[in-house]
Amino acid sequence: MNPLVTPLWLAERLGDPHVVVLDATLPPVGVIPPVDTRGRHAARHIPGAVFFDIDELSGHSTSLPHMLPSEAEFARAMSVLGVSSNATIVVYEQESVFSAPRAWWMLRVMGAKDVFMLDGGLRAWVEAGLPVESGAVERATARFEAKLNRDAVEDFAGVQRKIAERAQTPAQILDARSARRFAGTAPEPRPGITSGHMPGAISLPFTELAEDRRMKSGDALREIFAAKGVDIARPVTTTCGSGVTAAVLALGLEIAGAKKVQLYDGSWAEYAAEPEAVIEKDSQ
Repeated sequence: MNPLVTPLWLAERLGDPHVVVLDATLPPVGVIPPVDTRGRHAARHIPGAVFFDIDELSGHSTSLPHMLPSEAEFARAMSVLGVSSNATIVVYEQESVFSAPRAWWMLRVMGAKDVFMLDGGLRAWVEAGLPVESGAVERATARFEAKLNRDAVEDFAGVQRKIAERAQTPAQILDARSARRFAGTAPEPRPGITSGHMPGAISLPFTELAEDRRMKSGDALREIFAAKGVDIARPVTTTCGSGVTAAVLALGLEIAGAKKVQLYDGSWAEYAAEPEAVIEKDSQ
């Protein structure tokens, strides 16, 4: 099933009470002062769309950024937002492809049945001449039955096993960070964490999977993965700085037809802070 839908597809279903639209825009990294994406949502959004605050909806029992919350926490939060696990859910971004795939992944891994991403996001919606609205949006509370798909989530121990066993079973670990952070020649945005990469990991910056604020076609994505030596018929693990843009790779793999994809939730923020982690850097 293609996880992308067009503005016209959504417009034809917008009045359906079973359809829930979520704006899942995080502020772009490194922009000072931070972009007020919640404020932008209030000023202009797809009619009926509610704001899915990834920072707020992540787990807060750990110091690691953007970790999944517990099933109970996520179920309560979705109930308050008015999101049912049986709804048809469409997530979108205000600008380019960055954080909406993380919301797509969170909802799916927590048990939502039908989750899609709006191809081109809010800009494509506006460019199609479709209406927008402003102001607060509230939905009636709904029942979300959260059940974590543990097979889709990787942790530090699992990554360590993949690295240790890569001589017998080559691990396919795709890293969505920039090429320079992967190489260790540019600093990480989080203080106290060195850059570099996991042994055997493959650099695939998430920006390479999108063009003109849209994900590339399935054929183009398959070519990109093949050029990196990735066999999408085999298991693939995606990672990044904090688990957000790793979801862009997971989305791209889904579009390309991959069936066995895990996302390393702790990503580099966890891995690089572990004393036993092996970190490689490319030669200068």
